[in-house]
Amino acid sequence: MAQTGQNPTVQQQNLTIPNKNGEKLVGILHDAGTMEIVILCHGLQASKEDKIMVNLAAALENAGISSFRFDFTGNGESEGSFQFGNYWREVEDLHAVAQHFCEANRKISAIIGHSKGAGVVLLYASKYHDVKTVANLSGRYDLKAGLEERLGKDFMERILRNGFIEVKNSSGNVDYRVTEESLVDRLTISMHEACLQIDKDCRLLTVHGSADETIPVGDAFKFAKILPNNKLEIIEGADHNYTNHQSELASVAVDFIKENLELAT
Repeated sequence: MAQTGQNPTVQQQNLTIPNKNGEKLVGILHDAGTMEIVILCHGLQASKEDKIMVNLAAALENAGISSFRFDFTGNGESEGSFQFGNYWREVEDLHAVAQHFCEANRKISAIIGHSKGAGVVLLYASKYHDVKTVANLSGRYDLKAGLEERLGKDFMERILRNGFIEVKNSSGNVDYRVTEESLVDRLTISMHEACLQIDKDCRLLTVHGSADETIPVGDAFKFAKILPNNKLEIIEGADHNYTNHQSELASVAVDFIKENLELAT
């Protein structure tokens, strides 16, 4: 166990947690000595080393709050195959992580997700009802949106014909394969219906950048209309990855976590 460079009282520890399929999920625990812990969830094709995840963990460290950032199945160092959709599989990954810490007598004080990870934490809250503070950073309200830009206009016709679509990067190499099963998983999820299932006493934070070109800021206002007990924060000029607004994002998220930790005591 090695000390971090952020806060000398915080210890960093690599942890491996099996999901329900026996695949190893790899993560880093930032242990500030508290029984409460915040779980951080990355977005599509990202990992626990994503700048947002690393900076949030550091900001929580400095506030004396423990956190755990980990790789979903098929991402980063975790086992399994990468899938484009499979939101519910990632919900179950998050549940495995939460169960691990609960069995170690630690309390999950909050779950924070960015982009796809935001959808995952909201779906988790709609199903499990055991975490009362949830932060949705740049989440997508309509999961049917954005697919044509990523997959092409005739994506449904091609996937039904071939069973998959290969998505290529700017170099022309195959980046990942979208299967019919994983696409159907995404298309059959209604974030609107899921949000209606979240407990009314769950405290929610919705953050979005006003200059987000990946997921429009309008999605944040749609979430704000339907989420119970929601605080909306728009960061002016921020893009989807908060490239030049990392400190503002961390400040908003950590202040929200601190407020709710105080309310819980």
